[in-house]
Amino acid sequence: MSLVADAFVSQIAAAEPWPENAALYQPLKGDQILLCDNASSLAVQAFLRMCNLPVQVVCRANAEFMSPSGKVPFIQVGNQVVSELGPIVQFVKAKGHSLSDGLDEAQKAEMKAYMELVNNMLLTAELHIQWCDEATVEEITRPRYSSPYPWPLNYILAYQKQWEIKRKMKAIGWACKTIEQVYDDVDQCCQALSHRLGSQPYFFNKQPTELDALVFGHLFTILTTQLTNDELCDRVKNYSNLNAFCRRIEQKYFEGQGSSDSSLLDRVASSGSSFMFPK
Repeated sequence: MSLVADAFVSQIAAAEPWPENAALYQPLKGDQILLCDNASSLAVQAFLRMCNLPVQVVCRANAEFMSPSGKVPFIQVGNQVVSELGPIVQFVKAKGHSLSDGLDEAQKAEMKAYMELVNNMLLTAELHIQWCDEATVEEITRPRYSSPYPWPLNYILAYQKQWEIKRKMKAIGWACKTIEQVYDDVDQCCQALSHRLGSQPYFFNKQPTELDALVFGHLFTILTTQLTNDELCDRVKNYSNLNAFCRRIEQKYFEGQGSSDSSLLDRVASSGSSFMFPK
């Protein structure tokens, strides 16, 4: 099929109504999924819930290798398969659903700039901690990433993934950063986000955008994931408005408005510790 014909078919498919059996694929929740993948998956789930679009979360050990981009999560909507938040946002927009249509051009540009900040700082920091901090690699990353596979495939796949991430870190100038410098970068990103959010319920007035979904996915996962130490979580906890923002989205979009049950963040705060990969 030619590129023009393929684009035409994609446009026709995108124009079809959102089905009830749409599925979001991610790695195994309990034993395999890592910090950054869990954050990215939660961001997509939050975005779809904000759009009021149903999706079933499907966990697969080989989700990363099923994805057309090699990254998770990805969604399957009819015959269409789309991976990562940015392309998913565009796909959903083609179906007539958008969270940012009410923004003017300047606000849209600002929103995109903050999304780039989150991807360049928080996502990169999560990858660095997972694959470049040896204590985290030995205690968490390698055992979780390789858990579904038999030896020696488990060793080979984990080694290949670590090599891939370290090469990426070298290309963007993060390879020589100490873990403390990575934490400082996270702190700077949170400071910028906290300043932009201020006392508003969302980053742009009273309605959420894809930026809110992205920030929630990463910050909520950091706040509720147990790593080898609490430093990453503690850096985020320093910003009370960001914590309240995460709690607000969790309660509104993941628990149901007016729920009397305490949120996961409330339980983490009361217990003084983090959970490993929230359900």
